[in-house]
Amino acid sequence: MNQAATFDYATAFSRNIGWVTPAEQEKLRSARIAIAGLGGVGGAHLLTLSRLGVSRFNIADFDEFGVHNMNRQVGAFMSTVDQPKARVLADMARDINPEMDVRVFPEGVTEANLDDFLRDVDLYVDGIDFFALPARRMLFKACHERGIPALTAAPLGMGVALMYFKPGGMSFEQYFRVEGRSENEQYARFIAGLSPAMLQRNYLVEPGAVNFQQRRGPSTMMSCDLCAGVMGVAALKVLLGRGRLRAAPWAMQFDAYHQRIKFTWRPFGNANPMQQLMLMLIRPLLEGRAKVV
Repeated sequence: MNQAATFDYATAFSRNIGWVTPAEQEKLRSARIAIAGLGGVGGAHLLTLSRLGVSRFNIADFDEFGVHNMNRQVGAFMSTVDQPKARVLADMARDINPEMDVRVFPEGVTEANLDDFLRDVDLYVDGIDFFALPARRMLFKACHERGIPALTAAPLGMGVALMYFKPGGMSFEQYFRVEGRSENEQYARFIAGLSPAMLQRNYLVEPGAVNFQQRRGPSTMMSCDLCAGVMGVAALKVLLGRGRLRAAPWAMQFDAYHQRIKFTWRPFGNANPMQQLMLMLIRPLLEGRAKVV
């Protein structure tokens, strides 16, 4: 059977109605979301937002799937090993909604294609690898300059940390304050800013699995799924203008392992005295001078 011939948007997303109105569903349908990075969280974001009924995307990733991605990436199957993540995820999204308009950037996001990547975009969703800070900084700076709302949902332990950078509000750089810092210090500041509550830190049972020099750390599918759910709701609220969503310097962390949720408010971001104390704890961990407990 030809799926494209029998697809009907109203029928496909009819079970969303009730939590959104028909008019809001049409607004979601016409929204365009940019997602950079289609690995652990980015791919899950794309599929969740596709099932929400969002029908226009700009997606970017230069990587290919490997066997090491199986534990946490929605596009990772033995049948997709060595295949480009951007193409695989675009096909999966179109399999949900054949009418979808997906602009694919298989080379990732670069200075050369940044304008094209953010063209016509209503919302930027961050899915970039933790260690790709230069690309992340470039994208958040561009969104801030263009007045594009930007969201990041980070997989931490067995939980999620959410941050919202709204147009006209505190920027990524103003919050994280990584400009001119060493690479390790930038990582320390990114961790401290994302996770001021550090709810995940005391159940890491194999500290050797975290190695910042080798750009390696553990992650779980549960965490990526939580990120996608939290991101989907946050995206809905931004796109429809519904309900309160706390923007930076607020951050939210939910840890499923501990069954705890924590909202933190850090005026001046990482320049806040509480964050300075947090950085004193994090720096030795990144340098291998202390144990993760």
